[in-house]
Amino acid sequence: MPTPNPAALEFLSTRRSTPPKLMSLPVPSAEELAPLLQAAVRVPDHGKLEPWRLIVLSRPAMVRMADLAEARAVERGGDAEMIAKGRGQYDQGHLAVVVVASPKENPKIPASEQLLSAGCVCLSLVNAAIAAGWGACWLSGWPNHDRTFVERAYGLAAHETVAGIIHIGTPTTPVADRPRPDLGALTQWLAE
Repeated sequence: MPTPNPAALEFLSTRRSTPPKLMSLPVPSAEELAPLLQAAVRVPDHGKLEPWRLIVLSRPAMVRMADLAEARAVERGGDAEMIAKGRGQYDQGHLAVVVVASPKENPKIPASEQLLSAGCVCLSLVNAAIAAGWGACWLSGWPNHDRTFVERAYGLAAHETVAGIIHIGTPTTPVADRPRPDLGALTQWLAE
């Protein structure tokens, strides 16, 4: 018979992300962030490839990223909305962790599975931060899907992509729950 962990199941069943606009200072120090990052990388990783890496953005780096996003939007001929959306998460955030999907060549482990492992790092970091009492949110935004931006901003190699940006800070207001998926409509049981 399995040994249940009701507290962990309750946490996972009720966790909620906090948008960056609802987070403020303080943010975790390097010492406080380290165990969250350690927990985040305890994810499925077939072949032990570690097909991800982490880039921590402090407030000065966030300001630089906002400027780079604006410059890239202008370069692309973007309008005021594109500029605002590009700058948005960097202008609002105080600390973020960029989870970079960095797949390794391996004949047995497909790149798609490695990308999913990077996605697991994103969710694990959100959950670890929330469990530690911080607010956290997983975002991306158009700049992080723009090849030129990610190479300039983060120095990504040609084979790397941004799996997500995890913002972490102090929640300033409670976050209301949102409607959740209808599990019955999404689940199929195969008996044979």
